[in-house]
Amino acid sequence: MTAKPRFPDTSESDLPRELIELAQKIAGLPEPLQRDLEASYCRVVESVRRRRRILSLVQEALSQLRLDIKYLMFDLEVTRKERDELKLKLEQD
Repeated sequence: MTAKPRFPDTSESDLPRELIELAQKIAGLPEPLQRDLEASYCRVVESVRRRRRILSLVQEALSQLRLDIKYLMFDLEVTRKERDELKLKLEQD
């Protein structure tokens, strides 16, 4: 059975280089200091990951909003065109 690493997997590319370096420095400290800093480091890593997920969700929502606005602008343009054509037709009658 393999032991669970004390710090999150820092080989993943989703962490900033500075956090990976910090994990390496913490791992080089004596055991009591490592234990003191481990919980704080894990909270920071989780916070970074959560912020990235939130940023991704916001970017996705903005992209969807842009697309929705394009559809609405197209619909508005077509509706105005239809209105003008009907107005013209009524005036001709």
